[in-house]
Amino acid sequence: MPWRVPVLLPSAAGLALLRVAQEALTNARKHAPGAAVSIELRFREESTEVTVTNTAPQGAGGELASSGGGYGLAGLHERIDLLGGVFTAGPHAGGWRVHAEIPA
Repeated sequence: MPWRVPVLLPSAAGLALLRVAQEALTNARKHAPGAAVSIELRFREESTEVTVTNTAPQGAGGELASSGGGYGLAGLHERIDLLGGVFTAGPHAGGWRVHAEIPA
């Protein structure tokens, strides 16, 4: 597939995708310390997507595992839904995957 030039996103969409990446990275650090993490950003004609995937944790959850209110993923789901997008988060290949897609 040929490379596409990134498109300018409306500010709400860009901010929502940024928050998805931030929360997913924070969660990987908190709940899967030492795991490998990858971020993929895709610009398509019909949508823009961000996917953050981490491998299985290398040990027990870190000292941050019990911090926070526990509403991060639910809040992201709501934020992406308000933009007409799709949000998923859950186990993936022994690790965890967070994915958001916002229509163009």
